[in-house]
Amino acid sequence: MNIAKMIGTVFGVGYIRPAPGTWGSLVALPWGWLLHVLGGFPLLVLAVVAGFAKGWWATAKMTAGSDDHDPSEIVVDEVVGQWIALLPLSYAAWTRGLDMLVMWPGWIAAFLLFRLFDIWKPWLVGWADRRGDALGVMLDDVIAGIFAALGVMVLAGLYHGVLT
Repeated sequence: MNIAKMIGTVFGVGYIRPAPGTWGSLVALPWGWLLHVLGGFPLLVLAVVAGFAKGWWATAKMTAGSDDHDPSEIVVDEVVGQWIALLPLSYAAWTRGLDMLVMWPGWIAAFLLFRLFDIWKPWLVGWADRRGDALGVMLDDVIAGIFAALGVMVLAGLYHGVLT
């Protein structure tokens, strides 16, 4: 397996069936936690940026000369998008000195919202997906991750501001 396939498929996770995108998102969760434990919010942000750059490159390499601009085995975009959805949790834990795992409802919300927006592809997510190029493959998941992160913040605000 060449380096582009290793990155694009996240070491072969993209070949797991069914639902390789969901598997990619699931793999992102423990890796996101580990990044947070090792370096807090700043390291997770750095990983998002590096993952986006490497994912864009790997996706371009893997799809060069192909009619399929977004093969299902490419899941690095899901990893990056899922990490973005986790950023509010990482930030809150990092700034308040909390164990990120105590916010487990937020983890569930981040995962479910990210998968919802990634599959449904509303508004800007769909726009990015329709680009038909490697950048669009990465961008649709970045935008889905941003939408999910916003949803996590709204749900946390409702829970902590209204329900408690």
